[in-house]
Amino acid sequence: MPEQTENSPRPAADPAQPVARRGSRMFAPGEGPVPDPAGAHHERRIRSFQPRRSRVTYGQAEAMLKRWPDWGLDIDGKRVLDLGEMFDGLPVVLEIGFGMGEATAQMAAADPDTGILAVDVHTPGQGNLLGLADRNGLSNVRVANGDAVILLREMLDDASLDGCRVYFPDPWPKARHHKRRLIQPEFLSLLAPRMKPGAVLHCATDWEEYAEQMLEVLSAHPDYENTQADGGYAPRPDFRPLTRFEGQGLDKGHVVHDLLFRRK
Repeated sequence: MPEQTENSPRPAADPAQPVARRGSRMFAPGEGPVPDPAGAHHERRIRSFQPRRSRVTYGQAEAMLKRWPDWGLDIDGKRVLDLGEMFDGLPVVLEIGFGMGEATAQMAAADPDTGILAVDVHTPGQGNLLGLADRNGLSNVRVANGDAVILLREMLDDASLDGCRVYFPDPWPKARHHKRRLIQPEFLSLLAPRMKPGAVLHCATDWEEYAEQMLEVLSAHPDYENTQADGGYAPRPDFRPLTRFEGQGLDKGHVVHDLLFRRK
């Protein structure tokens, strides 16, 4: 078999096969997300997520190489983002935790006049969403890699968001882990100034006890008001797709709760 030189064309890759990794860096600088882009900011803080930098497929890697330089960003805490420039003046909704990105892509396609700043730490999901956006011409999606708390605290201007979506966050079911849950009073206080008056925070979960906690802390927070006159849960809005994850939960008898609270 002839030796392949540095300039030889790469053999065709099977997009279903995983990409081999060497070391902690999966992509060259500027070509894809980096592990812990903010360097944890040397802070000791309980986080609501665990980074999952698992293997990506060739298809996900190719999408990352093609679109990350234009549509991706690392949450490094070193600059304030100009969302108007980034989304060509579109109103912008922040989505925290998008999984593999199927629902995000569906919402972006259904509402091309709204920009979606989608945040996650799962590398395969980042590549998958970029691939979906590329194949479907969804120029209103940007993928952010890293900690949403640092993004809100250090990289977004006040009143820069027209909404926020938190769908099926990790419920951290064990009592000793409840402090890791994202929807807490401190997080809501951090988010509120970044949202325009009237902007809606939309949460959804299939974990009953977490839904009760969400409703309690959102109802008690002075910066938000429930969009439901009865002060309870909301019907699933038509714009939130029924995801594969949600369908699996429904098949198991889980009850999904939506909460829509408006920024005062």
